[in-house]
Amino acid sequence: MEYRHLGRSGLVISEIAYGNWLTHGSQVEAEAATTCVHAALDMGITTFDTADAYAATRAESVLGDALKGERREGLEIFTKVYWPTGPGRNDRGLSRKHLMLSIEGSLRRLRTDYVDLYQAHRYDVATPLEETMEAFADIVHSGKAHYIGVSEWPAEQIRRAHPLARELRIPLVSNQPQYNALWRVIEGEVVPTCEELGMGQLVYSPIAQGVLTGKYEPGRRPPQGSRATDDKGGADMIARWMRDEVLEAVQRLKPLAAEAGLSLAQLAVAWVLQNSNVSAAIIGASRPEQVVENAKASGVVLKSDLMARIEEVLGAVAVTDPRRVHDNVPESRP
Repeated sequence: MEYRHLGRSGLVISEIAYGNWLTHGSQVEAEAATTCVHAALDMGITTFDTADAYAATRAESVLGDALKGERREGLEIFTKVYWPTGPGRNDRGLSRKHLMLSIEGSLRRLRTDYVDLYQAHRYDVATPLEETMEAFADIVHSGKAHYIGVSEWPAEQIRRAHPLARELRIPLVSNQPQYNALWRVIEGEVVPTCEELGMGQLVYSPIAQGVLTGKYEPGRRPPQGSRATDDKGGADMIARWMRDEVLEAVQRLKPLAAEAGLSLAQLAVAWVLQNSNVSAAIIGASRPEQVVENAKASGVVLKSDLMARIEEVLGAVAVTDPRRVHDNVPESRP
């Protein structure tokens, strides 16, 4: 496993991080989830990402139980706040009330006194940014979080938050966006802004929720039990990629992956790690062998000619324009 700094901060994290969206506490039983977490630890993964909203808070509890007994100083535990976690009007958003209550709940479920990174899961248009950042400052200064980050914030919002963070003496070090070889909307504005401000990307969905593994083939029904057959939301999240022209392009990556001695999944994860602003690629898993396979993408260097050939294959179907993000597709929420 290779390790990188999170942005220009002093925090060193594994360049493959383990995330438990859509798995722990919902799709995967606790025993299987614990096996996956231990497989991640065995592969040298030290960075774990979750959120209070995942599986209605259960994912944090499962992760906390799975990491019980591990040396806390050797781990980087990240969580997020914003999405509803209860029925009340204040059980959501980035108000001071919600942030101060949410950090206590997350720490209790994660069985820890602090999180290494506390992230705003989305931007809250209903709460003054100053209120949110002041609450984050109190959380950091009380020792309950060491760093703060954001998730899926556009460049303009990141640029507004950064000077407030500096004024309040809190390290705003990261953004967590969706990013993969098919979904590149951060490259135009978000990445240059974060590079300027010293923030790194913690990217989720590096294999496009399984599409970049090649298991979905054009003109054929999705494999039973795959995300594309999940009628509880998984199929909707993956719908944007289930077009024949996309699936055909992915199949054309197979000889390129073989040439590099990689599986398609490893090629996809390695592709995002070639971006120098990416501090870590977040992988998920329902089986330990998936963790082992994807973790082997760490340290892989894709030569420039191979990157160019990948672009030739995927360039026509990749989404690069931020204005297309909400065009008739549901938001993917990690």
